[in-house]
Amino acid sequence: MPPPLTSSSFTSGAEFHTENPTLTLIPGLPDDLASLILAFLPFSHHGRLKSICKSWKQFFSSRTLRSIRHKHIPLLKRSHILCIFPQDPSISSPYLFDPQNLAWCYLPPMPCNPHVYGLCNFTSVSHDSRLYVLGGSLFDTRSFPLDRPSPSSAAFRYDFVTQSWDSLPPMLSPRGSFACAAIPNTDRILVAGGGSRHTMFGAAGSRMRSVEMYDIRRNEWVALDGLPRFRAGCVGFMVGNVDEEKEFWVMGGYGESRTILGVFPVDEYYRDAVVMQLKNGGVGKWRELGDMWEEGERRQLGRIAIVEDINGGSPGIFMLDKNDIFRYDMTSNHWWKETSVPKRATDESSMGFAALNSELHVMVLYNGADSAENRRLRRNKRSASIFLQIYHPQKKIWRTLITKPPFQQPLDFKTAVMCTIRL
Repeated sequence: MPPPLTSSSFTSGAEFHTENPTLTLIPGLPDDLASLILAFLPFSHHGRLKSICKSWKQFFSSRTLRSIRHKHIPLLKRSHILCIFPQDPSISSPYLFDPQNLAWCYLPPMPCNPHVYGLCNFTSVSHDSRLYVLGGSLFDTRSFPLDRPSPSSAAFRYDFVTQSWDSLPPMLSPRGSFACAAIPNTDRILVAGGGSRHTMFGAAGSRMRSVEMYDIRRNEWVALDGLPRFRAGCVGFMVGNVDEEKEFWVMGGYGESRTILGVFPVDEYYRDAVVMQLKNGGVGKWRELGDMWEEGERRQLGRIAIVEDINGGSPGIFMLDKNDIFRYDMTSNHWWKETSVPKRATDESSMGFAALNSELHVMVLYNGADSAENRRLRRNKRSASIFLQIYHPQKKIWRTLITKPPFQQPLDFKTAVMCTIRL
């Protein structure tokens, strides 16, 4: 529950009234009380509410709103929103989806560089109500040959208060398809591994073991001990919220490659994970875990989603492997089947997977029953809805919902980049 209201609770509302003496938020109510009421409205509706009147437009665009929400709404009670990057964010707007309110809103595109195009395999991560877009793979018109992709070291941050993108210092090593995680209760972001592969190429590009950390306050990147092996296409997440001890986990990915008949390149996927301990604000050495599955169980790590523990304990680590969901057990270092998706997808490779509000969301494009109209929709995926099958790990129950996305281009979950943020 929100903390009890005191006379100091309305400082931000009074500041808004002082800055805008001629504006009234809600007629008949003091502005400090009106600002508190409006601040509790879901973030996904703020864009539409700005059109109500001039005073609301200024309020929903002010820092006052953010300070009130941070003061009166606990982090785990704020809107948990999914951010989807359908394509290159410099030419295609990212979108926010609020599943609790079935609301969509868009963000402005990232700053555009006229020399590069086709950005993909970048990583997006949220920290302190800001959105970060790091690295990726792209084509550069200044490089030769022109059809060879190269990794990017660029870093951008979206500020929801100023509603604008900021360019950050580039990473020390350009990379795409890498592990990334923000360290809880700190101003640091970790990145590990990666390479130069582009989604247009099945198996190619470089691999690396470089690890670095972004210090948000100092606005600089710092090199750390590298991974034990070259690793790209991996996933990263944090375990533990205690200030004294946390761990950065890096799972899966690929390293070496082999060829079939000496011609066709094939990746050698890892079945293990590596862990870096973060203790008392410092970083430790990497430790290697054994294989998480036996030979023949699966070829590679599936899509990963992390369910936060509201009590601050170890998170739930889940994997979507085709139409099955597995839970990772740290004690046995093994994946155990949790459940199966009720409605199986025909295209198992194009399924979105994310954790929101302690629930797992499995997403596929949906065209309804087999009819002439729906066959027409299937030919035009731009018109397709998104069918979500939502699983609650604690209650062991499923529910479903359907939403119509506002995308102006077809959505492919195989290449789309997603992350979650609390606002």
